[in-house]
Amino acid sequence: MKLHTTITGEGSPIILLHGFPQTHLMWRHVAPELAKNHTVICPDLRGYGASGKPRDGYDKRTMAQDVVDLADELNIGRFALVGHDRGVHVAFRAALDHPDRISHLGLLDSVPAYDTWNVLHGREAAVAFHLYLMAQPSDLPQQMIANSADAFFGHFLDAWSTSPMPAEVRDEYLEASRNAIPSIIEDFRALATVDVEHDRADLEAGRKLTMPLAVMQQDWGSQLGFDPTELWRKWTTDLRYTTTRAGHFMAEEAPDEVVRLIRDLVAPDEGSSSATGPTQPTGLAAHGAR
Repeated sequence: MKLHTTITGEGSPIILLHGFPQTHLMWRHVAPELAKNHTVICPDLRGYGASGKPRDGYDKRTMAQDVVDLADELNIGRFALVGHDRGVHVAFRAALDHPDRISHLGLLDSVPAYDTWNVLHGREAAVAFHLYLMAQPSDLPQQMIANSADAFFGHFLDAWSTSPMPAEVRDEYLEASRNAIPSIIEDFRALATVDVEHDRADLEAGRKLTMPLAVMQQDWGSQLGFDPTELWRKWTTDLRYTTTRAGHFMAEEAPDEVVRLIRDLVAPDEGSSSATGPTQPTGLAAHGAR
């Protein structure tokens, strides 16, 4: 399994995981700032962008293992991990499955799979219609989306933004998503099935995140009628929670806020390195997650 990855900077490592319908490009404003003090690693997730697109393996346990395997290939021991949207689910699972590897966890604008379905109810659930569509077990979602891919993916790029996305960036996201429809559907289908069961098993076993957790979200709690701090506290004992007025694509609309959140999260490790090998590769590369 190959993960297409950009790496820049020098210092303690931070891995940034993108969301839907995006690629690692979403970190283009955040990564250069963090790279002043850190080695910043931005892969395309399995099934997205220029990474491999196998038929299966879209449960978040497998996708989290991809990230840990990537760190192994780069000779990185412990690292900070930040995810947005889909990347939240992968990062959350990585932190539960590999607590010895994740030093700090940052999650942007999503909630765990188990909670995703619990906070959606009534008319308010219409905002997440795509979750229900892509959860269907037949080939209907692929047929529908493939017949109008740009309109489907473009809807989210437009509706979830508070300001217009640059045309060249929007076009790149549309092309990447258009070429990844089956794998994107499998990613979302897993969120409604196996990912929920993995979360439920951890919750029932009393497992919690053991590393510092920083969460930044839009004010979904007031919109959907749940207490976000209560939701997150059942998963962790070290929570820093904040809301933003930016839209869903906060790393692109409010990169200074996101950079500040991450820097505050990893502040004790500023300038130090958890890598066991070279930490100053730059540019674009395709790294294998074996």
